[in-house]
Amino acid sequence: MAKMTAAEAAIHVLKKEGIEMAFGVPGAAINPFYAAMRKVGGVDHVLARHVEGASHMAEGYTRTQAGNIGVCIGTSGPAGTDMITGLYSASADSIPILCITGQAPRAKLHKEDFQAVDIQAIAGPVTKWAVTVLEPAQVPRAFQQAFQLMRSSRPGPVLIDLPIDVQMSEIEFDPDTYEPLPAYKPSASRAQAEKAMAMLNAAERPLLVAGGGIVNADASELLTELAEITGVPVIPTLMGWGTIPDDHPLMAGMVGLQTSHRYGNATLLESDFVMGIGNRWANRHTGSLETYTKGRTFVHVDIEPTQIGRIFGPDYGIVSDAKAALELFVEIAKEWQAAGTLKDRSAWAEACQARKRSLLRKTHFDNVPVKPQRVYEEMNKVFGRDTRYVSTIGLSQIAGAQFLHVYKPRHWINCGQAGSLGWTIPAALGVCRADPSAEVVALSGDYDFQFMVEELAAGAQFKLPYIHVLVNNSYLGLIRQAQRGFDMDYCVQLSFENINCPEINDYGVDHVSVVEGLGCKALRVTEPEQIAPALEQARKLMREHRVPVVVEVILERVTNIAMGTDLDGVNEFEDLAENQTDAPTSISALT
Repeated sequence: MAKMTAAEAAIHVLKKEGIEMAFGVPGAAINPFYAAMRKVGGVDHVLARHVEGASHMAEGYTRTQAGNIGVCIGTSGPAGTDMITGLYSASADSIPILCITGQAPRAKLHKEDFQAVDIQAIAGPVTKWAVTVLEPAQVPRAFQQAFQLMRSSRPGPVLIDLPIDVQMSEIEFDPDTYEPLPAYKPSASRAQAEKAMAMLNAAERPLLVAGGGIVNADASELLTELAEITGVPVIPTLMGWGTIPDDHPLMAGMVGLQTSHRYGNATLLESDFVMGIGNRWANRHTGSLETYTKGRTFVHVDIEPTQIGRIFGPDYGIVSDAKAALELFVEIAKEWQAAGTLKDRSAWAEACQARKRSLLRKTHFDNVPVKPQRVYEEMNKVFGRDTRYVSTIGLSQIAGAQFLHVYKPRHWINCGQAGSLGWTIPAALGVCRADPSAEVVALSGDYDFQFMVEELAAGAQFKLPYIHVLVNNSYLGLIRQAQRGFDMDYCVQLSFENINCPEINDYGVDHVSVVEGLGCKALRVTEPEQIAPALEQARKLMREHRVPVVVEVILERVTNIAMGTDLDGVNEFEDLAENQTDAPTSISALT
């Protein structure tokens, strides 16, 4: 067998497992790993400006294509702790990423050596496995096990911590005969699938709730096929948005307290049966469980056994990978269709579509400063069916989900449960690296944008072009809106008089100058009629210079976006649409 360093063996394993790309920041304790990466070759690298940014880049990379696993690398101590937010985000949304950290020498781990920290213990709660490898000969097998764990059952992240002397030790390893370990995915039985389908077929007004597990399982086509055979409308969760195209006649809208459609909430409340597949009944989807569950029968299909009954007890639960379950559901539905035993759902589906046509929020406002609803109306005009949107949290993301349109899986790439501010820029760069041919459009409020704005320099350096729509109201808008319940507006204003940029009045940070200083391009818009031309100009600049291009839209300072505490109690703060002129790019107006 060949002799090599443990770090070199690790690089060979990465390549055998299909890894071609890594995001990271080198440092003293991880330099042997970088030396091995240089010597062995075959793994490209993007140098992040912050190690947390590298972890979010890895997550964006994973989310873009089925089978991808993003890799992020950092040195010892603060590099690992910086990546904890990325690991938490990936764990919360069932996204596999591999975090590799350097560590102090084994003999000094207990001596408070420089940048020695017990990252295994710190990362444990937010990973499927976190390990400090103490034996050099175990390094390739630790990586092998990591990939098996990331791919098996509910996907998620792994951290491997490598002491510097472990990385440099020579071991025997034969990369030529290395094989990945098979991943385990639980599968529904035929009997389980038949029972669930019988419950669905017995209902009068059934719905399918499509979660992110369907996207992870690369099973969106099966979900759409099941809906079409049975005629049952689909409610995607935010993480499952795109599993069925927005303009599909069986797409019934999203449900929830924030990222929802009026017609989606109304349809859920009219239903009598819900089959959730690959979802976790997140509280911003369900709202009050009493309202959500009252008068409805539930089937829950999830890959993780402990998710069944975690939020509420369904009437029937199945532990299964979404793809395995959907394959059986489709098989059974085809058999029942051929036998003529499936119910006719056309009247129920049409009732759902009638709500989709009529229960709309207004977007066509001509106000100056710009109302945010108009931004998404203009984005719908410019960006097409193949656009990949990236966003994280805030009023910008909530309104984006209410007004934008998604037609394909992995085309709404969103930090779901964690909602980490700063996630958007690095995640968008990861998406660009995973799919260089895509038109990637990121969406941020001003505070999310400012959190990790330095990563735009990585986008400029490594030629990762995308368009970033920055809606600027110089406020922590979502927190300000939440503070209404406490009758305050406290510590959430970002406005100040910028002595270097009087033309933006008191909106504070001159984002155009910051972006250009980082090597990218930027445009500022102050009137609604300027938005679409600016987006078109951004597209030209992006293609010409191959760098991120930011379009900043100056918004009115205060806008309350529709949300509430219960599905039947969402507050509509703005005027509702009375006709298609009020909502000219709503999905009903475009179909």
